[in-house]
Amino acid sequence: MAMSGGVDSSVAALLLKEAGHDVVGATMKLWGGVSDSGCCSVSDVEDARRVAGRIGIDHHVFNFTEEFEDSVVSHYVDAHARGLTPNPCIECNRRVKFDLFIDRAMRLGFEKVATGHYARVAEGPTGWRLMRGIDGAKDQSYVLSMLSQRRLERLLLPIGEFEKPEVRQVAKAAGLATAAKADSQDVCFIASTTSRVEFLGRRTSLHPARLVASGSREPLGEVASIEAVTIGQRRGLGTAGDSARRYVVEVDRARGEVVLGGLEETLVNEVLFSEPTFTGGAVHEGERIQCQTSAHGRAATAVFEPGRAIFDSPVKRVAPGQTIAFYRDEEVLGAAIVA
Repeated sequence: MAMSGGVDSSVAALLLKEAGHDVVGATMKLWGGVSDSGCCSVSDVEDARRVAGRIGIDHHVFNFTEEFEDSVVSHYVDAHARGLTPNPCIECNRRVKFDLFIDRAMRLGFEKVATGHYARVAEGPTGWRLMRGIDGAKDQSYVLSMLSQRRLERLLLPIGEFEKPEVRQVAKAAGLATAAKADSQDVCFIASTTSRVEFLGRRTSLHPARLVASGSREPLGEVASIEAVTIGQRRGLGTAGDSARRYVVEVDRARGEVVLGGLEETLVNEVLFSEPTFTGGAVHEGERIQCQTSAHGRAATAVFEPGRAIFDSPVKRVAPGQTIAFYRDEEVLGAAIVA
């Protein structure tokens, strides 16, 4: 059982133990730097250990700090330096939690790995299916959308059939120390007292850029770092005092300009993507599916084509480097990186 030190994985471990499984908890030590947010804070290991003791299972720590630095943090910095907006949680799932963690568990002789994600794994006639969690408000299938059959066959998701209030009630009834613990937020390796620009500035060269209006290219100000600007961004652009609501509609690194436009200019009819992966078989060209472009966003209907999704209605432009997840109703079909 991957135990993050939060209430969700705590209850998942309890449910597995009560179902009669031989359960061992393991917490991943990922970030070696300062952290007071996310799922990498200093107290999380101790919280997981306390819960394991309460429900009567062994607890271990898997140290993946070096791998996390190389595969997640360095990837995050490099992507920003190249003008992309990465999703570090998905990269952590892809490269660490559902790769290194599962491989180590298998080498140690375990049959299954479980996590506290709000999603479901179901066995179908042709293989394993990844499904949305019952709790629509907490569904985390988006951040698992890159999982393959090889990983799904080893995975248990015990709380996928629960809603969040039920999970907290189970934790409270069992006297678990994490029952009232707040959900993790933000990028776990950036402390709440450190801005994204500050973090990136310590690890890569940052370059100022001009803010200009779309069409006229009228100057509107400047930003300290073009690397930290993302498509669709409205806040933190230094245009305070301007009554117009402007959004980032283009980042022109060659000219050192960030183009701002109105809300209507953030809408597009298609999203281009690369590096698609599928949970089972590939999605067919011309198939109508649902696409989701953020963890808590709504899925929108689109026609799947090689390298692009063509939407029935305009959707907000998605920053290159983000993930687009493909669905057929409640089932996850796969994912790709926005180009």
